[in-house]
Amino acid sequence: MARSTDDPKRAPIQRVSWVANHDLVGEGFVSLTGRGIPKPPRWRESTGAIRAGRSDRQRRAERRYSPVFAGLWQGGMVAFGMSEDASEIARLRAELAATKAELAQAQAVLSASEALISHLKLEIAKLRREQFGQRSERRARLIEQLELQLEELEAAATEDALAAEQAAADTATSVRAFTRRKPVRKPFPEHLPRERVVVEVPTSCSCCGSDRIVKMGEDVTETLEVIPRQWKVIQTVREKFTCRNCEKISQPPAPFHAIPRGWAGPSLIAMVIFEKFGQHQPLNRLAERFAREGVELSLSTLADLVGHATVALAPLHDLIARHVRAADRLHGDDTTVPLLARGGTQTARLWTYVRDDRPFAGGAPPAALFFFSRDREKTHPNRHLAGWQGILQADAYGGYNDLYRPDRAPGRVSSALCWSHARRKFFELADIAGNVRKGRPAHEISPVALKAVTRIDALFDLEREINGLSVDARRDARQRIARPLIEALHAWLLAERARMSKHNPVAKAINYMLEKDRWADFTRFLDDGRICLTNNSAERALRGVALGRKAWLFAGSERGGDRAAFMYSLIVTAKMNDIDPQAWLADVLARMPDLPVSRLPELLPWNWQQIPPEQKAA
Repeated sequence: MARSTDDPKRAPIQRVSWVANHDLVGEGFVSLTGRGIPKPPRWRESTGAIRAGRSDRQRRAERRYSPVFAGLWQGGMVAFGMSEDASEIARLRAELAATKAELAQAQAVLSASEALISHLKLEIAKLRREQFGQRSERRARLIEQLELQLEELEAAATEDALAAEQAAADTATSVRAFTRRKPVRKPFPEHLPRERVVVEVPTSCSCCGSDRIVKMGEDVTETLEVIPRQWKVIQTVREKFTCRNCEKISQPPAPFHAIPRGWAGPSLIAMVIFEKFGQHQPLNRLAERFAREGVELSLSTLADLVGHATVALAPLHDLIARHVRAADRLHGDDTTVPLLARGGTQTARLWTYVRDDRPFAGGAPPAALFFFSRDREKTHPNRHLAGWQGILQADAYGGYNDLYRPDRAPGRVSSALCWSHARRKFFELADIAGNVRKGRPAHEISPVALKAVTRIDALFDLEREINGLSVDARRDARQRIARPLIEALHAWLLAERARMSKHNPVAKAINYMLEKDRWADFTRFLDDGRICLTNNSAERALRGVALGRKAWLFAGSERGGDRAAFMYSLIVTAKMNDIDPQAWLADVLARMPDLPVSRLPELLPWNWQQIPPEQKAA
């Protein structure tokens, strides 16, 4: 007799789960369709099997599947207990899902740990650089590599954390979800305006409904937002008046503008200049961006704007050039610039001369002067520094040699060569990471070059300690500490070169320092505290040009190159004095028309003080 579903011995089933086993259907057992079974099967408690009738075939199936199912009938559904084999399969599947979830969690932990390690390495490298200065090309290259690696690891850590959460949610086992520890965000700058958005408060208690509620505090969440650029048209109105007695018409004079007809304001002009020469955005890209914002300015219109700004800022450029040429010591360097020519491009040059007296506590503010030329002939340095006499820190380029002639008028320029250039030649032969990047074995480095780098690094360590001291203090420290190191290095270089073939790359690096009487120019810094060990000031000034070459690709003409050099002089000088170039240019263009020539030095970057907005309005 089949047992009824409301038998008191049978407890109600709250959750019914079943696993289909088609073999049982063939053995005469009830089909596992689940719902709509017309007649409840008979229950056999001894074996736990469900039968629709008994036969020899069914008895054999009972003996075979007696531990397989315990059938329960309730509400038209059949719940089955699994056999040992099926239970083992289900258990293994559950363990596999749990293992996958744990593996995803471990991967997320590993990715987060790698991102944290990379972040800490980057911070350590930056702190060392801030404390000790730029030690070598290896450290600068390491920081760039760490920044790129950190970006990729942060993205990978986020993806793995989301995958771990999804895997933990998909499995029925209790796998603790991985929670990635996010980096601590710095607070937003205090000078940014704050806009309070107060969420509407309830008027009554959410628990008892009473209206006797009082404020006990608040939670504030800050969200950084940006306001899109706003364009506006300023209408300068000059009203006309007529006299009732003499009928004469009077009208106030038109104000002066930064450019003729004044169709573009100072802020717009400064933005175009800084975007083109400071951020290296070609004018066609600016025109497209302005058009997307609803303001259509043609490429020729923007180019005309740059030309007018060059003329307007010429007096200020002349003051900067005069200040640079008044220095007793200059840094000089040049870099390549593609120049558009018939049938392609030709290699032109952008030259820079930097005045930076900060290493020896000089009082003069830093400034940079740029020039453009179609080639690298020696006539260009002669023209740039005509009438100047002093110390020129540069590389061993032969184009400067006419400046070092004893019979030069008004006098000979003293050469001070750069130790960074000399060190770099040894460093390239001892760069393990560089060999790996180029596919060479890491062990293929020169022990002599590595030792040379180590010896030169000792000089750099000393220079970091005396940076910013007075001229006398720097000279005394160099005579006491650096001179013995220099003498030992010179003797060691001569001994090593004598044992090498002249075709040996290390011998060529040694010859760069010793041949053509260059050793005296390399060691001139020992007797003059004003001279720096390196020419890094000029190389830093040219860094933006290297970035610009990838954006604007080439200079359109020689006059375009001259215009770029003109603007680079203004922008780089502003940066060297810790001034925002765009804000400075906008204020200068607004104030120059009403300022007498005698007061133009007030607008130089090291003298400039921005007028507060309330004073402008007054």
